[in-house]
Amino acid sequence: HEREHDREISELAAKHTEEMEKLRAELKEEQRHLLDELQQQMAAAHRAEREQAQLQSQTLHNLELEALRLTLNNMHTSQLELTQSSLRKEKETALMELREMLNDKRAQEVAILQSRHQLEWEKIKEQCLKEKEDL
Repeated sequence: HEREHDREISELAAKHTEEMEKLRAELKEEQRHLLDELQQQMAAAHRAEREQAQLQSQTLHNLELEALRLTLNNMHTSQLELTQSSLRKEKETALMELREMLNDKRAQEVAILQSRHQLEWEKIKEQCLKEKEDL
C-alpha cells in the first residue's frame, strides 16, 4: 500500500513537474508573443511619430516657402513701383526739357520771321517811296 502510495506520489510529482514545465513553456511563449506585439506596436508608434514629424516639417517648410514667396513678391512689387516712379519722373523731366527746347526754337523762329517781316516791310516802304519819287 505504501509502495503504491509512493508510486502515486512520484507520478503526481512527475505530472506536476511536467505541467509546470508545460506552463513555463506556455508562459515563455506568451511572453515572447506579448513582447513581439509590444515591439510591433512601438515600431508602429515610432513610424507614426516619424511620419507626423515629417508632415509637420514639410508643412513648416511649405509655410516658410510661402512666406519667402510673398516677401519676394512684395519686394518685386515695391521695386516695380519705384522703377515706375523713377521712369515717370524721367519722362516728366524729358518732356519739360523738350517743351523748353521747342519754346526756345519757336521763339527763335518767331524772331526770325519778325525780322524778315520787318525787312520786307521796310523794303516795300522804300519801294513805295521810290515809286512816289519817280512819279
